[in-house]
Amino acid sequence: PQTLLLNPGAETHYKFHIGVPLLSSFSGEFSSSGIVLSDLFLSDGRAINDKVSDVLNTLDIRDYIKINTQIEVLSGGYRYDDTTYISFGFYNEIDAISYFPKDVITLLNEGNTAYINRSFDLSQMLYKLDVIGVLHVGITKEINKKLTLGGRFKIYSSSLNMETSNNSGTFTTVNGSNNILTHYLDNVDINLRTSGYVGTDNETVSDPSTLIKNSFLGGNLGIGFDVGMTYKISKQLEFTGSLLDVGFVNHKDNIKTSFAKGSYVFEGIEFLYDPANSPNYWADLDTDFKERIPRGDNQDSYISWRPSKVNMALKYSFGEIKSKYCYDNTYKDFYANALGVHVNTVFRALSPQLELTGFYEKSFTEKLQTKFTYTIDNYSFYNVGAGIAVQLGKINFYGMLDNILQFNDIASTNSMSLQLGVNLIFN
Repeated sequence: PQTLLLNPGAETHYKFHIGVPLLSSFSGEFSSSGIVLSDLFLSDGRAINDKVSDVLNTLDIRDYIKINTQIEVLSGGYRYDDTTYISFGFYNEIDAISYFPKDVITLLNEGNTAYINRSFDLSQMLYKLDVIGVLHVGITKEINKKLTLGGRFKIYSSSLNMETSNNSGTFTTVNGSNNILTHYLDNVDINLRTSGYVGTDNETVSDPSTLIKNSFLGGNLGIGFDVGMTYKISKQLEFTGSLLDVGFVNHKDNIKTSFAKGSYVFEGIEFLYDPANSPNYWADLDTDFKERIPRGDNQDSYISWRPSKVNMALKYSFGEIKSKYCYDNTYKDFYANALGVHVNTVFRALSPQLELTGFYEKSFTEKLQTKFTYTIDNYSFYNVGAGIAVQLGKINFYGMLDNILQFNDIASTNSMSLQLGVNLIFN
């Protein structure tokens, strides 16, 4: 049944389903482009500073770390009539992505001594964290024997959001005229947004129960939708496609936005000898800096867009023809084997993240299906995955694991994902 979350236009052949609460779907994904854990923490006798320097030399500003988990709290669905299936549920999602601000990390790690006349770009600071609850209802409609369409309406309830984007500014050090060096902060415009983390009295929210409570129709709400389709080009060739999470969240409760904007030139401090009136150099410097690059906080509401996704797949079925029992006391024919290709795209801040997957499906019986995948993505060219679905009476078990060839050395793996769950399916 969780296929309906990936494509609300997927075919269904049962009367209704019930997801086991908190067990119907759990998924987790960790991925990192450009760096793996063993690059920094492998016990090889090398100094950590040398490892950090090597990593910085290989990183690109488009490299990132991403974490995504989903837990389905409640889910279900029922057949309204012979051509219409309605599904609904609620799940919690944590979605985090941070791009590597290479210039900022280099400046903090190595300083500016070796980088005279180089401009460090502050716009590379780009991250986003969402802890969100999603209440949804969808409808799947069989238009005719070839075409099935579907849509899903979603209400988002954000319990925690942290993000920064569209920053600008540079830091440059040059040989000075009045002093040895001159430092320039040019056109700095930095915004760091948080929602759900700082309370009304400026205290931070640290109680996990508060985050869980706010994920169900809390104060920071938004809406979105999914659409999908299945089209049978022929008896053996099928196309599926979906567009997911087109939506936004309006953040207006427990907000804190920190900002800094302006330009500043610093040539050092000129010390003067005046025993009668000794200036407070550091206080004067701090005052001058704050006047030229004012900083502060506000509680202005803001809108955060969800990361939309596109799925497209083409599948060719072949081999032995089998039959499965359907909700209307009939039997539907299906093929024991299928080959296909699946394209998945997630739209992120800098660029879309694209995955191309080839897959093979094998149905041993109506109650036992397997799937094997080979994926090319931003992380590797040899990601092999496997999945299985088993039906024991009314109980449906399923599980999927990605990148299984790297499972014995996770520290050297750029990505790892899994999904598993239990449902009750009634024909």
